[in-house]
Amino acid sequence: MARPDKVAAVEEITEKLRNSNAAVVTAYTGLSVAQLKQLRRSLGDNAQYRVVKNTLTKIAATEAGITLDEHLKGSTAVAFVTGDPVEAAKGLRDFAKENPSLVIKGGVLEGRALSADEIKKLADLESREVLLAKLAGGMKASMAKAAATFQAPLTKMVRTAEALRSKVEQGGAGEPAPAEAAE
Repeated sequence: MARPDKVAAVEEITEKLRNSNAAVVTAYTGLSVAQLKQLRRSLGDNAQYRVVKNTLTKIAATEAGITLDEHLKGSTAVAFVTGDPVEAAKGLRDFAKENPSLVIKGGVLEGRALSADEIKKLADLESREVLLAKLAGGMKASMAKAAATFQAPLTKMVRTAEALRSKVEQGGAGEPAPAEAAE
């Protein structure tokens, strides 16, 4: 019979997995309590980093419809990401560079299993805000180019009309142009 505290822990982990955009599974052996505290602070409000029991997490992942079994070996902690997954992946990658004891095992991004290499590639992406800014800049440039293209025939027509008006004012409207006289 399951103990009530374990049932509650499974329910809590299941809820966190369901409410998260991503979950990154790590090994934390060799990190001090101070280093874990620093890691949690570096992730900020974007993610919650929790040390979990493998058996309870396997049960919770199954209940949430996620496959994490291959990553749940040895000492395990999970970063439950509720914000931008790229920022959390960058935070974990940067912390792992400074503290080699933190090993990224793998994870899940919106229901899709990710390997450790895929999480590192995710960390190499630019943040959502930067990508949106680049998209907006590209769209603005395209719109400006389109406006210039649509405006070009009108500008050419105005220049032609102005040249004709200038020619008429100079009194040369009745004379043939030199190219026409040669024919």
